[in-house]
Amino acid sequence: MQAALREAVRSGRLASGTRLPSSRDLAGDLGVSRGLITEAYEQLTAEGYLRSGRGAGTWVGDTVRAARPPARDLAPRTPGARADFVPGTPDLALFPRAAWAAAQRATLADLPHDALGYPDPRGLPRLRTALAGLLARRRGVVADPERIVVVSGVAQASALLGFVLHARGADTIGVEHPGSPQHDALYAAAGVRTVPVPLDGEGLDVGALRASGVRAVVTTPSHQFPTGIAYSARRRAELLAWARSVDGLVLEDDYDGDFRYDRAPVGALQGLDPEHVAYSGSVSKSLAPGLRLGWLLVPERLAEETVERKRTMDLGHPTLDQELFARFVERGDYDRQLRRCQRAYRERRDALVAALQEHFPGAEVSGIAAGLHVIATLPARYGPGDRFLARVRDAGVTVRTLEAYAHPDAAPGQPPSRASPAVRLVLGYAHLTPARIRAGVRLMAEAADR
Repeated sequence: MQAALREAVRSGRLASGTRLPSSRDLAGDLGVSRGLITEAYEQLTAEGYLRSGRGAGTWVGDTVRAARPPARDLAPRTPGARADFVPGTPDLALFPRAAWAAAQRATLADLPHDALGYPDPRGLPRLRTALAGLLARRRGVVADPERIVVVSGVAQASALLGFVLHARGADTIGVEHPGSPQHDALYAAAGVRTVPVPLDGEGLDVGALRASGVRAVVTTPSHQFPTGIAYSARRRAELLAWARSVDGLVLEDDYDGDFRYDRAPVGALQGLDPEHVAYSGSVSKSLAPGLRLGWLLVPERLAEETVERKRTMDLGHPTLDQELFARFVERGDYDRQLRRCQRAYRERRDALVAALQEHFPGAEVSGIAAGLHVIATLPARYGPGDRFLARVRDAGVTVRTLEAYAHPDAAPGQPPSRASPAVRLVLGYAHLTPARIRAGVRLMAEAADR
C-alpha cells in the first residue's frame, strides 16, 4: 500500500494538493483494514509525500516536484541503418553461450564463500597465472603474473597508465595519426594531452616522434588502427631504440592481434623489451565488449603505482567474472573461441574483398589480412569523400572514411587530410554475415552511382 501510494505521488498520478479519501472510506473501497491505510498515511506523511491536519483530512504534499524520468540507453548504436560498416564490433552472435554458462555454473558451485570478498586489485592469482600462460603462448609476451593487472578493457588500461604517467610529471603522450579517436578523452581525463605522430608505410615515424618531445607513445604495431598496416621489423627496432634512449614508454594496444589470416600473427612488441613496453588487450573482439574484461602488463618500475591506482579506482575487478574467465582459459574454451572467430572473420573478409571487386571495379584494399576491418580506396570518380558519404547515408548505409580518424591537432595537409579528393573507407565486417556484407556493398555502390 505504501509503495503504491508513494509511486502514485512521484509519477504525478496523484497531483500536489489532491485530497485523499479518509482512511475509513479507502479501506472500505479496497477491502483492507483501516489500520493498514492509517499506517500508510502516517508513514508517507512522515516522509513528506502527504500532509494532514487534525480535522482537515489528508492531502498530497508539495515536496515532490517531478516524476522519475525513464532510464535512457546511451549505448553506441546506429539505429535504422540498412547496412552498418562502422568498425570495432565483433559478431556477438558468436558468443559461446553454452560454454560460458557451463563455466559459470561450475564456478558458482566451486567458489568458496571467502573468495567473494574484496579481491587483489591486480586480479585473482588464478586468472593472472592463466593469462600469463595464454599471452606467452599466443602473443609471445614476457608475462610475469605479478605484473599483470586485470582491468575492465583497454580503455581502463589506458586511463590507469595516463594517471600513473601524469603523477610522474608527464603532461603529453604521443598517439598515432591517424588513430583511435578515443585516446584524446581517455588521456585528457588523466590530465595528459595527446600529441599526433604521423605514420608512414612501415609504422610510426620515429623521427617525428623524437621531434615531438614526448616520452610515452600509444601504438598498435601488430595491426595499426585504422590504416591496417603492421609495423616492419626495422620500425619496431627503431621504436624500441627511441624508448631506451629517452627512458620512455611504449603503450602497446594489441586490440586484435590474435586475428591474422595470411600467416601466423606477429608476436607482440612487448616480448622484445618488457621494461619499456606496457602491453594491453581484452576480450572485446574475441568474446564481447559488454564483458568489460581485459589485461595490462606493465614494466616493473610502474607496477606498484599502477596497482595502487587500480585499487583507488575500483578496488579490483569482479571476482566472479575473473574466476569464470580463468576457468574458461584453463579448459581450452577460449582457444576454441578464438579459432571459431578466426574462421568466421576470415570468411567475411574474403566476402568483403570480393564484393568490393564486383561492385567497385578498381577499388584497392590495403593493409594486412588481419583483424576486423579493411581499408578500401575507391576510384577517383566516386569522390570527393563528403559527397560519397552523403549519398550512401541517404541510402541507409553507415560507413566512415579514413579521415574520420585524423587527430584534431595534426598539421594542416598532413595525411590523412580531410581535403583529400580520394574516398578511403574504413570498413568493419566482423559483425556482418557474408550475405549482409554483399548486400551492403551492393547498396552502397547503387547509392554512389546515382
